Amino acid sequence: MQNQNTDLDSPHIVIVDDEPAIRDVIRSCLELEGYRISEAGDGAQLFAIIDRGPVHLITLDLTLGREDGLAVAREIRARSDVPIIMVTGKGDPIDRIVGLEIGADDYIAKPFHVREVLARVRSVLRRQQGRGTPQADEQLGFAGWVLDCNRRELRSPDGRACPLTTTEYDLLEAFARHPNRVLTRDQIMDLVRGPDWNANDRAVDNQIGRLRRKMDGNGGDGGELIKSVRGVGYMFAATVSRQP
Repeated sequence: MQNQNTDLDSPHIVIVDDEPAIRDVIRSCLELEGYRISEAGDGAQLFAIIDRGPVHLITLDLTLGREDGLAVAREIRARSDVPIIMVTGKGDPIDRIVGLEIGADDYIAKPFHVREVLARVRSVLRRQQGRGTPQADEQLGFAGWVLDCNRRELRSPDGRACPLTTTEYDLLEAFARHPNRVLTRDQIMDLVRGPDWNANDRAVDNQIGRLRRKMDGNGGDGGELIKSVRGVGYMFAATVSRQP
């Protein structure tokens, strides 16, 4: 079900949770801020909504009755790069790590405050739309790659588009703006998410591993560009130029 009283230009958010009470709480908070909201109690309902039209963000509970929320997240990511915020009551951090590894953009642990949900939704949408206002037509070039900061797109040395999730794009832009400088994992998290992001070293490593593999599969060498610095963090080993 989708609300009809908000502007059609407002971001469309789908709340996926098998508990109607939880959906109601999140929905009420987000509708007050003008977002268009749809609800889904399982993966089948979610994908029916996705098939009907654009979705700008999904909040996804990892425990959907008998359905595995991580499996739903994998299918979402296989179909599209729409941002995902995981909502979970599970105490095991492995679930959150796996979720981030397969491409989720953030997570919220139950019990949560609705203002936290709103803050994280705003943060993820802001990153998706691009931080601030980039210089007109700003593009960053390195080793034959071109990162279009207005469109948030990456093109390979042979001109092919290389689709990235929100987090993968943010990581690459952070590296490209700090070339040939060793960054600790904490510094990387601050650049990509801000100091309130409660990830850990493994989550950062997994996201960087995904980014490297995507670049490897699109005609480049992600491992040579994003070098591991043992015991410290990572360094983006490239000369970066601004292109018109």
